[in-house]
Amino acid sequence: MPEFIVDPQEQQLKLVSFLQQRIPAAPVAYLNQLIKKGKVRGPGGPLPADVRLQPGDPVFLPDSARLLGLLAVEQAPPVQLTILYESREFLVVDKPAGVAVHASEGHQQDNLTARVTELMAQRRMEFRIAPIHRLDLETSGPLLFGKGKQACGELGKLFMRHEVEKIYLALVSGRTAGSGRLESLLPAKGKEKEACTEFQALARNVAASLLQLRLITGRQHQLRRQLAALGHPLFGDRRYRGPCPPDLPRLFLHCQKLQFVDPFNGVPIEITSTLPADLAEFLGRQGIEPAA
Repeated sequence: MPEFIVDPQEQQLKLVSFLQQRIPAAPVAYLNQLIKKGKVRGPGGPLPADVRLQPGDPVFLPDSARLLGLLAVEQAPPVQLTILYESREFLVVDKPAGVAVHASEGHQQDNLTARVTELMAQRRMEFRIAPIHRLDLETSGPLLFGKGKQACGELGKLFMRHEVEKIYLALVSGRTAGSGRLESLLPAKGKEKEACTEFQALARNVAASLLQLRLITGRQHQLRRQLAALGHPLFGDRRYRGPCPPDLPRLFLHCQKLQFVDPFNGVPIEITSTLPADLAEFLGRQGIEPAA
């Protein structure tokens, strides 16, 4: 009987998404049929389609000739992706720092959109994949991709209506106020538009402050510009004259959370991304405890 053990990066995936990753040669309709017939099991019996898997969970599959044949198909090298959440209409990927969202100079072949497109091709899902928002090259955290033109359109409307909450973690120079609201005009598409950010200090010392930032508007480089104008530029931000110590090779900015209501079923969605190890280690060297 084939058996899989759920890895930490696969937690919270829906069952069919987990099986698609583990058996990429299998048609999604076949996998859904196995689940519906109760042939995909856990220790307690058949697993429901809406189960949210946890690290260490065993998943058992039937000893069918067709399934064994699909498992034996030579697989393409795994795509380097960490999927934080997936549904029929969209998926949320944990973007690493240094990986561009789109094809651009120096990133024509390897970028996050290309990786997601390759994953869908391995699953034999032929529809348009597109990122719904963006993160700068050096910024890490969850990024939302739509599956198909209609899904991308509906998800895009959430951002246009400002119905997606985005929470960031940033380390800035100096000791900030405990909390506050940043409001300014920033250039956007040839015009000056209002930009608004709320912040709360999670930990501070004389040299640095760890901030949790709630992005209310979404202008280009909004957080970096506003914090620099406040006199507290981001660590690692060469463009806006932040401190750039040699042991911090990138911008200290991480998207910690995306929160919105699924426009296709009305279910509230909250996606969180752990602070990457390189940033957590740098925090420790500054005498600041990483955020939980």
